[in-house]
Amino acid sequence: MEPLEMWAGLECTLNRVGERYIDQSEKNGHNKRLSDLKLFADLNVKKIRYPCLWELVAPDDLDHFDWSYMDERLGEIKRLGITPIAGFLHHGSGPRYTNLLDPDFPTKLASYARAFATRYPWIEDFTPVNEILTTARFSCLYGHWYPHARDHSSFVKAVFNQVKGTILAMRAIREIIPGARLIQTDDLGRAQSTEPLKYQVDFENERRWLGWDLLCGKTNKDHHMAWYLRGGMQDEDFDWIINNPCPPDVIGVNHYHLSNRFLDHRMELYPEWAHGGNGIDKYADLGAVDTGQSELLDPESVLMETWERYYIPIAVTEVHTMGHRDAQMRWLYQMWNAAKKARALGADIKAITPWSLLGTYDWHKLCTICEMFYEPGVYDLRSSDKKPRQTGLSSLITELSTNGDSKHPILQTPGWWQTPRRILWASKTGAFSPLWPKDKHRPIVITGATGTLGQAFARICGARNIPYSLLRRTDMDIADKDSVLKVLTRINPWAVINTAGYVNVDAAESDSDKCFRENVQGATNLAAACAEQNIAFITFSSDLVFDGTSAIPYLESDKVSPLNVYGRSKAESETRVMEVNDKALIIRTSSFFGPWDKHNFVINTLRLLASNTEVTALNDSIITPTYIPDLVNATLDLLLDGENGIVHLTNKGEVSWADFARIAAETAKCKFELDPALIIGKSIEEMNLKAKRPRNSTLGSERFEILPSLEDAINRYFNQLEIHPQN
Repeated sequence: MEPLEMWAGLECTLNRVGERYIDQSEKNGHNKRLSDLKLFADLNVKKIRYPCLWELVAPDDLDHFDWSYMDERLGEIKRLGITPIAGFLHHGSGPRYTNLLDPDFPTKLASYARAFATRYPWIEDFTPVNEILTTARFSCLYGHWYPHARDHSSFVKAVFNQVKGTILAMRAIREIIPGARLIQTDDLGRAQSTEPLKYQVDFENERRWLGWDLLCGKTNKDHHMAWYLRGGMQDEDFDWIINNPCPPDVIGVNHYHLSNRFLDHRMELYPEWAHGGNGIDKYADLGAVDTGQSELLDPESVLMETWERYYIPIAVTEVHTMGHRDAQMRWLYQMWNAAKKARALGADIKAITPWSLLGTYDWHKLCTICEMFYEPGVYDLRSSDKKPRQTGLSSLITELSTNGDSKHPILQTPGWWQTPRRILWASKTGAFSPLWPKDKHRPIVITGATGTLGQAFARICGARNIPYSLLRRTDMDIADKDSVLKVLTRINPWAVINTAGYVNVDAAESDSDKCFRENVQGATNLAAACAEQNIAFITFSSDLVFDGTSAIPYLESDKVSPLNVYGRSKAESETRVMEVNDKALIIRTSSFFGPWDKHNFVINTLRLLASNTEVTALNDSIITPTYIPDLVNATLDLLLDGENGIVHLTNKGEVSWADFARIAAETAKCKFELDPALIIGKSIEEMNLKAKRPRNSTLGSERFEILPSLEDAINRYFNQLEIHPQN
C-alpha cells in the first residue's frame, strides 16, 4: 500500500441565506490574494480541494461564463505543481437561476461541469457537490440555507437532485476527460441514544449513508430507506438511480467532534437550545462529545464502517476543530493516526486533509449570519497586514507528511475531547479516566508561582491539558545562572514561560539593583539556558519601555525610551534576551486584569466603590488594558506556532486609567450596586507618583491582532469573575 498522503483544503462555503450569498473566500480575502497558493504549495501536500464554484463563474446564466478568476488561480496551481480537486458547489444551492429543488438543477450543474472540463482538461479530480447529505439537511430539512425548506420530502428531493447532478456532471466531464475521478465527500458520524430513542438512532444511522448509497446504486426498492425515499422520489427516480450508478473513486469522509450525535429523552438534563424531536417524541439532540451519557467513539471506527460498507478507497477530506492551537494539533494528529490504524486493519485510506487552510468565519452559527467570528486554521489571518501567518499546524503537516509521525510534546497528552473536562451536561460518575499525570510528560516550566500571571498560566495550562511545572523562587533562582541550569536539566521542559520578576513600578525607583537583578539578569539567564538546551522561551515586557510622546499606539519596531527604572529594566531585558537567544518570544503587554486574581486595578476599584470610597485614577495616562485569559491563551498559541521576537499583545481599546475604572464600574453597577460618580480623575502631576508615567503607552501591533476588543473582555470579566468586590 502506498504511504498515507497529506492533502489540504480551504473552507470555501458559498451559501445563500434569503437573498444574500455568504462567501468564505470573500471573508478570508483569498479571492484577492493569489500569493496564498504559493503558501499552500510550500506545505508539500499532494492535493488541494479547491473551489471552482459555479456561482462565481456563471452567476447569471449558462450562456455567459467569466473564466478570468479561474484562469488565474488554476493556472498558478498548475504552475506550482499542486494537484487540484475541483469543487463546483460547496454548501451552496447554485446561482440564482436554480436551487436544490429545481427539477432542472441536475442538467444545469452538468452543463457547468462540461464547460469547466472543456476549459481545464488537465484537471482529473472532482467533487461536483460537497457533502450532498449535509447540504440537503441544512437547506431543505432544517431551513438554515436557501431554499429554506423544512420537510422530509424537500430533503429527499434535494438529495436526489444533487446525486443526479453529480452523476450527470461526471458523465459530462468524462466525455472530455475519460480518466476523471469522483471524490465524493460528506460529513459522517454515528448517533447514539437512550433506549427509548433507539428507533430514531437506527433511522439516522441508516440515513447518513444515503448520498453514497445512491451514487453506488445500492438504493433500490428493497433498500432499508426505500420507504423514506418515496416521500420525495418517484418510481422513475428510483429506476434512473438504479440504472445510472456512479460510484465514487474515493469516498471523502469529513469527521468532526460534533459529527457523532446523542439523543436523550430526558430533556431536563440539557439546555433548551438542544431540545427537539421527530414529531413523535421530544428529545435533546447534541454532540455526543458534550454529554457524559455517551460512549466515546474512535475516529477509526467510522472509517472502518465506511470501508466495510463500500470497499472503495477512502480519504479523510476535512480535519478541523474549533479551539486553541494545542486542540487543533492534537485533533489533526489523532486523525492521522486513526487513518493509519484503519489502514492496518485493511482499509484503503489514501489521505487525510487538514481543512480550513485559512480558517473559517461564522461556522459557530452555521454561516447564517455575518458576525465575522473567526477560527484560525493552518494559517491565521489575524495579522496587521492581513496576510496569512503559519500556525503550529503548518509545521505539523510538514512533519507528518515527511516523517509519518511527530514527537512534539503537546501531542503526547490527550485533547479536551478525551478528558472529563469535555462533559458539559449530564455527567456520569466514573465514566472517564482522569487526566494523564503531568509527571510522565515533558512539561512547560512556568516561573513566578506566586504572581498573577504565573498563576493564570498554571490554571489555563491545566484547562488545556498541557503539563506544566510551576516554580517558586525557592525552587529556582532565575538570577542565579547555576540554579537555572541545574533545575532545567532536572525537569527537562520543552518550553519555559517566564512570568517572574520585579513588578512594583514605584518601589523600583529606590530599589533599582533588585529590579535589574530580577528583570534583566533573571530573564537573560533563562534565555541563555534555553538557547543552550534547545528549549522554547517566552518572557514578558511592558508598555513602560516607551516615553509616551507618541500620539498613536506604539508598534513593535518603535524606539524604546523608558521614563522610569522599571521601564529601563524591561528595555534592557529585551535587548539582553535577544542577544543570547534570537529564538526567544518577548510579549509586551499592559495593565492586565483577570477574573481570578485578588489584586488588580479593576477589582481594587470595585472594592473601593463597594465600600463607598472615592477612587482616584490618572485621567491623562492612556493605556491598552489586557484581559489575562486572552493574554495567556494567545501566548500559548504563539508558543505552539513557533513565533519569536517582540510581540505586542493587548485587547483592542485605548482608555485612560480613570475611564477604565468608569467603564468597569458602569458595567458592574447593576450587579454590585456601585456608584461610578465616586471615580475621580487626576493628572500625573496631581497623583505625585514616585516613578514617571508616560502620557500615552498604548500598544498596537504591526505583527498580530489576535486579542478581542476591550469591551468584549470586560463583559467576559464580569461573567467569569470569581471574586466578590465586597470580600
